[in-house]
Amino acid sequence: MEFLFISSSRLFTKVTSCFILLLYLLFCASFTTTEAYDALDPTGNITIKWDIMSWTPDGYVAVVTIYNFQQYRHIQAPGWTLGWTWAKKEVIWSMLGGQTTEQGDCSKFKGNIPHCCKKNPTVVDLLPGTPYNQQVANCCKGGVISSWAQDPANAASSFQLSVGSAGTSNRTVRVPKNFTLKAPGPGYTCGPAKIVRPTKFVSTDKRRVTQALMTWNVTCTYSQFLAQKTPTCCVSLSSFYNETIVPCQKCACGCQNNNTQSGSCIEPKTPHLASVVSNSESNSYSPLVQCTSHMCPIRVHWHVKLNYKEYWRVKVTITNFNYNMNYTQWNLVVQHPNFDNLTQIFSFNYKSLTPYGAINDTAMLWGFKFYNDLLMQAGPLGNVQSELLFRKDKSTFTFEKGWAFPRRIYFNGDNCVMPPPDSYPWLPNASSFLFVSPLNLFITLLSTLAFLYGYA
Repeated sequence: MEFLFISSSRLFTKVTSCFILLLYLLFCASFTTTEAYDALDPTGNITIKWDIMSWTPDGYVAVVTIYNFQQYRHIQAPGWTLGWTWAKKEVIWSMLGGQTTEQGDCSKFKGNIPHCCKKNPTVVDLLPGTPYNQQVANCCKGGVISSWAQDPANAASSFQLSVGSAGTSNRTVRVPKNFTLKAPGPGYTCGPAKIVRPTKFVSTDKRRVTQALMTWNVTCTYSQFLAQKTPTCCVSLSSFYNETIVPCQKCACGCQNNNTQSGSCIEPKTPHLASVVSNSESNSYSPLVQCTSHMCPIRVHWHVKLNYKEYWRVKVTITNFNYNMNYTQWNLVVQHPNFDNLTQIFSFNYKSLTPYGAINDTAMLWGFKFYNDLLMQAGPLGNVQSELLFRKDKSTFTFEKGWAFPRRIYFNGDNCVMPPPDSYPWLPNASSFLFVSPLNLFITLLSTLAFLYGYA
């Protein structure tokens, strides 16, 4: 009996341990999956489409297109980098619209030398100004791809390659494996290539339809946690009805005394600041930021500016503290319940995203082309501003309990750190709110301007 009891106890312990381990694995798997899920763009992804257009004596000619189906997350300079591993012993004989970063060992070839002989090639886009005889459609933009909502006409990038030692029919060709996408740094995880129905192409006059001989797709999803361990932007708040200015949280994007980031920030009054910035790595993905309490490359300030009888007005300011980056074609995504009643917006473009179907509470904002679509690097010109005019809905509108402030804000697709809800500017009691003196309003305005154009 004692032996049976001991055996049962051990069995129970083993079963319990296995159950706990199973729960842990399920938790880890679910965490990894949800980490790449974006509630404001639930179907957003980057799809890589590989179309075989013709067969050759030892392989095929294919057009590879990278489609950015993300609503507001674009690929900025220095552009995308695409990699994969060949399934067999394929080589790339030639390319148009792109090039591999390394040729590899092609010593076994005599006479005709392939463009690339590596088992795991890495491809980059060609630069603007590439000769026409080396181009294909949607190429040669330095790897920059716009987001789908912001500029759908430039939300794709293509290149053509001639592949050898690959098989000459859809029964002998093998799809590549282990696709990787950097845009330009880490953050994207790519699934396996899946053979799909061949792509159909409609002629310019729309009178003829042709199709690829074989097509496979690769889907890549973004995770902000994989892209960088610390946030890249923060939000500060202020209002006309309270003198308190809520700054970005301290160390929101890292701390100045962090040993792993030593020398990663520069005081704005540093002697020879221009030479320090110019000597920094211009192609580095890590920002070179101005020293602040929050240490974020980007700060978004939301100021509740005015209250009218039937309307209320907000001022939005985006400030760049990054000496290493001009943000080209930047965008801002704001979630607030009153976007249902947005009446007018000044100096920014606007698009409603409606990620939750009929609920219109999410807006995408970006600058006008050649006017303020370029957010300059840290310095006197490193900010852009706009004002938003909302109509009041009497059933929902209130200045109480922080309702006038956004629920969340994204800059260039990355979630910004919001202040704690209990720190939001509070609404004074009714008497003081109704009879605010002009002097107090003037002092509040000066304080806000000093904050926006200062260095904190």
